[in-house]
Amino acid sequence: MAQPNDARSLGELFSDLTREITTIIRSEVTLARTELSQTASRVGRHAAVITGGAVLACGGVYAVIAAVVLLLIRAGLSGWLAALVTGVAFVAIGGFMASSALSALRREKLAPEETINTLKETATWKGQTTR
Repeated sequence: MAQPNDARSLGELFSDLTREITTIIRSEVTLARTELSQTASRVGRHAAVITGGAVLACGGVYAVIAAVVLLLIRAGLSGWLAALVTGVAFVAIGGFMASSALSALRREKLAPEETINTLKETATWKGQTTR
């Protein structure tokens, strides 16, 4: 198999190699930054929804809890029993909401997948060229 005739000196070849490796590394860093900022943005949106939902629900829940307790008292339960039944019901609902939001966060892929894949490809390419 004939090799192409390259008139560049060894110094020029190393210079080109250094420049190309620097370009690859800069590209990988840029890709990693982009992926991580996109991931952080998605996680931030989930956290904002969780926080906003909690703040809105908190004020409304207090009013609803009071109304349910008063309704149960009017239905014939004693005050302490009405408050206990209402409290347990709202704890269960809140636990379900928090669990759902945490499950959504766990499904998020936080690792910069594209960067990892391109780094693996670069390592494979580098391993083939050094042989």
